[in-house]
Amino acid sequence: MSAEQSLSPEFIAQQRKRLEALQRQVLGGELSVNARKRAFTEEHGDEAQEFEDSAQDLAQEEVRQAQHDVDEQRVNDIQRALEKIDDGTYGYSDDSGDPIPKARLEAKPEAVLTVAEEEARERRH
Repeated sequence: MSAEQSLSPEFIAQQRKRLEALQRQVLGGELSVNARKRAFTEEHGDEAQEFEDSAQDLAQEEVRQAQHDVDEQRVNDIQRALEKIDDGTYGYSDDSGDPIPKARLEAKPEAVLTVAEEEARERRH
């Protein structure tokens, strides 16, 4: 059974638009953070630094890296969802082939796994 049989073409077209906008938003956010960091370094790069500054920089980098990892997984899921739209399998789990409820797709258009499968993936990482 293909996703088009259970999800209307209008819904799938709407999801494609949402996914494309979401991808631009996620990628744009990371590019913005990198640009701000580069501008700050250029402006303040040769100032003397205190030990606390280095510790704070390390803590901020740790948070930034964690956000990058989340964003990277999200972009991968968005790209996979767009591929699934193209091949007619959008709305079905990559792992089990089980249908993903429409309400979940409305809440998280990049969903490529059921809730239980996604929770299991998060526990593994």
